[in-house]
Amino acid sequence: MSTQRLWLRCEKKEFERRSALTPTTAKKLIDAGFKISVERDEQRIFDDAEFEAVGCTLVDNNSWPTAPTDVLIIGLKELPVSQEPIPHTHIQFAHCYKRQAGWSSVLARFYKGGGTLYDLEFLTDATGRRVAAFGYHAGFAGAAAGALALAAQRSGEKLGRLEPYENEIAMIEGVKSTLGGSAKGVKALVIGALGRCGRGAVDLFRKIGLAEDDILKWDMAETAKGGPFQEILDADIFVNCIYLSSSIPPFLDNNQITAAGQDRRLSVVVDVSCDTTNPFNPIPIYSINTTFSEPTVPVDLRQDLPLLSVISIDHLPTLLPREASQQFSNDLLPSLLELPRRETAKVWTDAEKLFHEKQKEAVEAEGL
Repeated sequence: MSTQRLWLRCEKKEFERRSALTPTTAKKLIDAGFKISVERDEQRIFDDAEFEAVGCTLVDNNSWPTAPTDVLIIGLKELPVSQEPIPHTHIQFAHCYKRQAGWSSVLARFYKGGGTLYDLEFLTDATGRRVAAFGYHAGFAGAAAGALALAAQRSGEKLGRLEPYENEIAMIEGVKSTLGGSAKGVKALVIGALGRCGRGAVDLFRKIGLAEDDILKWDMAETAKGGPFQEILDADIFVNCIYLSSSIPPFLDNNQITAAGQDRRLSVVVDVSCDTTNPFNPIPIYSINTTFSEPTVPVDLRQDLPLLSVISIDHLPTLLPREASQQFSNDLLPSLLELPRRETAKVWTDAEKLFHEKQKEAVEAEGL
């Protein structure tokens, strides 16, 4: 069997400090016979030297387009927008299988170049469960960002640039300090509370001091009646953590917010699920993704109504880049170890089958 080659590309998304591989998981892959190239990247939370020390070969930043086409390219976030054909096989989050904005153009690049996409969001085990996800840290970081936005709003300010924390303890202490030492008295509602993302949000709220009764934990049973939900307006922070797969009634809409008038308690919405451009978005009160430099966007309401801010950052786990990367990469490792057998390993054959199905839809949409 030939040596399996894997190329860790740098992340081009601004502020993204996470990594699909860590020095620890890279070492385990090398020990299993892999050859790993790592692009130099000053933005990545792990130093280049850490990868070199475990036996990886360092290559130039963003040089993957020149790699041999039989080398698998692994990264996290989507590639920069381009029309260039893609001849390589990529392992990444592409954010194009649910018909997000620009979805067909992304898949058309693989069609034109003959490449393949293994979308990390859709790598599943025999039970249909995702093999690796950033959900927990997305929820944890999203709840933290929501609490910071609430504190800023209460001070008559707008939440400024978010910076990654060194670790979870630093995040908790930083959020508590911003809130004046404790989050006691703050009320939060988390939808999707039974999933990984929701559990992360609930844990953050607990750790910064919210009373258990002030953390409303909703899941499918509570939302079965269909929205909009008055209970959302009665919380200070609403965190959406659902995995959206089909059309559902909105959880919250502008008419409901307007009707509540001055009596609305809700100040901050954190859409961790971030289905901003999804036609089924259950929070149709905003239309853009926010960023680490501009974390919030105000909902367009009458001037006499209280401010309502939305956080819709689509890579929240990078607020805790080291811990999030370690957890994700460790979970992904068993599947990566099956790459030399990807023609028969179910996690990879299923992912490739789905890619071809979605690519066919894109080809039709693009008229290719």
